Amino acid sequence: MIPDTTPAELEQALADAGGAAAALAASAPSVRAGWIRAVADALDAAVDELVPIAQRETSLPEPRLRGEVARSTGQLRLFADVLEEGSLLEVVIDTANPEGKPVPIPDLRRVLVPLGPVLVFAASNFPFAFSVCGGDTASALAAGCPVVVKAHPGHPELSVKTAEVMIEALRAAGAPAGTFGLVQGYDVGVAALKDPRITAAGFTGSVPAGKALHEIAVTRPEPIPFYGELGSLNPVFVTQAAVDARGNDIATGYVGSFTLGVGQFCTKPGLLFLPAGHGLTDQLVEATGGVAAAKMLNDRIADGFSSGLDRLRKVEGVRVLGEGGGATLLGTTVTELLARREEILEECFGPVSIVVEYASTDELLAAVAAFEGNLTATLHAEESADAELASKVLPLLTERAGRVLWNGWPTGVAVSWAQHHGGPFPSTVGSIHTSVGVTAARRFQRPVAYQDTPDALLPAVLQDANPAGISRRVNGTVTTAEVSR
Repeated sequence: MIPDTTPAELEQALADAGGAAAALAASAPSVRAGWIRAVADALDAAVDELVPIAQRETSLPEPRLRGEVARSTGQLRLFADVLEEGSLLEVVIDTANPEGKPVPIPDLRRVLVPLGPVLVFAASNFPFAFSVCGGDTASALAAGCPVVVKAHPGHPELSVKTAEVMIEALRAAGAPAGTFGLVQGYDVGVAALKDPRITAAGFTGSVPAGKALHEIAVTRPEPIPFYGELGSLNPVFVTQAAVDARGNDIATGYVGSFTLGVGQFCTKPGLLFLPAGHGLTDQLVEATGGVAAAKMLNDRIADGFSSGLDRLRKVEGVRVLGEGGGATLLGTTVTELLARREEILEECFGPVSIVVEYASTDELLAAVAAFEGNLTATLHAEESADAELASKVLPLLTERAGRVLWNGWPTGVAVSWAQHHGGPFPSTVGSIHTSVGVTAARRFQRPVAYQDTPDALLPAVLQDANPAGISRRVNGTVTTAEVSR
């Protein structure tokens, strides 16, 4: 059993992070990129040691876990590439223009700088990709922030071993001591969040826990940004034309998506809206019945799923359509959903989903309007036959989700420049930012503009010669060329 971090150990971790902050902030982008690549290489080299520990603690299969390690190291290397290219700093230079109208324009040079030490609360359902070496950690390190991770109790031994690999890789690569640290224990995480040396926090977990931690972050004597991913139902809406064109594929794709990873993905489609008389019930039930039973991450999550499923079964107007060894499919109508919105639209984390039938376009639009914020929302439709309906539905989905899908499934979140993994509350706290993709680092940065500052006193990335050779926007044009004042 891994013991909780002691008060003395927590103080040391926070002191080390605080001591590393200035050196990390001053590090050249290319140097920071080298540290991050070293971590990626070390994790890849340790995969044969890490994956068996993860299997033992989470019950997840080996191929899934190896894929998670590859995802984690891939996003680390992506951030390293972006650091060297320069976009992560968003350098903008407006050279002086004494003839500017309506008033002269001074020399202004803006860059994003790191906030300081970041506290990351690791997630349970992705023991690599959203945990110790996950996206929050990668993006904060890329931003130039020391990171203290509060390990998730669902995989404590893996957390310790992963942290050891990362700390040694950073040390060997020359990163400042205190660049990365790990702590254990619920009370320890709360104490760290309250500490004035922590300047921002990232969290993935339940709505109640996330709201409680957010309240702590924003009511500190010096409030800090708290980026929480809390919960999402990820509704999928299907038109009659789509059913007619590819109903069988929709049925099998939906069941495969909501049962992926034993229904423990934050992007699991929790509800599927189909037109009344759709004729897909048999296919849906057959596909659900074919899902093999599998262990959930841990007993606490399994117990939570069991109680949540029992609650849904007892909601008036909700019926069981089909069950297999590893999944449950429920059914209801839009009328029932609107009458019992809070009961039906409460997330149940695990392999269950609800088919909701709508009787008209008005009911479909009313169903869309019933949702709060979500990470994703999906429309299955035919481009020509459903053009008018899609033009009404897509804007409504855009109001309620951070990622809107057309004829796809929400499970699986690509790590890329354009990705957005966030959405209106309660899916996330801070819907203008993402926890996946290049701009995830923006959560842990703030802009500073220098006005009429002598060139030699400017940060290197703002100097005329552009010694780092990074991408910069100069007088409105993106360039890597030298700039003359």
